[in-house]
Amino acid sequence: MIFCAVADKVVIASKESKIFRRFIFDSQLNFTKVRKKNETTKPFKNYSLTLQQIYKFIMKFIAIIPARYASTRFPGKPLAILGGKTVIQRVYEQATSVLGEAYVATDDERIMKAVEAFGGKAVMTRSDHKSGTDRIEEAAEKLGTDADVIINIQGDEPFIHASQIKTLMGLFDEPSTQIGTLGKRFDSMDAVANPNSPKIVCDLCGFALYFSRSIIPFVRGKEQDTWLEHYPYLKHLGIYAYRREVLRQITSLPSSPLEVSESLEQLRWLENGYRIRVGLTDVETVGIDTPEDLQRAEHFLQQEMQG
Repeated sequence: MIFCAVADKVVIASKESKIFRRFIFDSQLNFTKVRKKNETTKPFKNYSLTLQQIYKFIMKFIAIIPARYASTRFPGKPLAILGGKTVIQRVYEQATSVLGEAYVATDDERIMKAVEAFGGKAVMTRSDHKSGTDRIEEAAEKLGTDADVIINIQGDEPFIHASQIKTLMGLFDEPSTQIGTLGKRFDSMDAVANPNSPKIVCDLCGFALYFSRSIIPFVRGKEQDTWLEHYPYLKHLGIYAYRREVLRQITSLPSSPLEVSESLEQLRWLENGYRIRVGLTDVETVGIDTPEDLQRAEHFLQQEMQG
């Protein structure tokens, strides 16, 4: 429990309580930790915490992993075997290595039973969702979660790294963060030119200005094969985190012109005025979209185990 002095108000609240949100804090607050709510307020340790530290202390994160069976290019891929475990189990284990609470949001009983068989938690959702974000919102509503931030970890990313999840969580130390995602520096212009690897252009404060399948920005007066020497092109990694209320809002928005043009749902959020903070990672992931990707992932896993 926490005994909190705010101006002339005294509040006692648990870590999970929402009561802090009812106050506008100064830059620093004095906290006194007490053992029980009905115990005397004699402190055994005093704290002076900044607003960001308070947010970090009380925020609750959970992961929701969207996983559908009917993939066009690789039906049933969440249940494909990778190194003796299903793909979805590997994703789940990576998520719970950092987060204490994770759920798989699926539309298929086979996936739900597989998750429960390895001791995971799953939520059944509708089969008509257009995106994983929509599926996550339905799952969050069904769970009635009190999480402050929900992390969207794709069900085909078995090598999502703990450091990447932590970087994403760290973006929410700043109370103004609405949505977070990750980017990684490209290492070749051939990779930059791949339309299946969306590019991010950020402002100087680390917020996304635009996402595109095209090569952006254009480097004027330089040969294209040298552009990486003149601009740090950033690859978008498809992991997101949303504040709970923001997730509810963005899933109620209609499709937008830029979203339709690029087939990138995050452009809908930008067009509607939401801001996406971008964290940087130097860890490469191996997503699984096709059976050939699964073979590549097997090779990657063997290298990881040997290394």
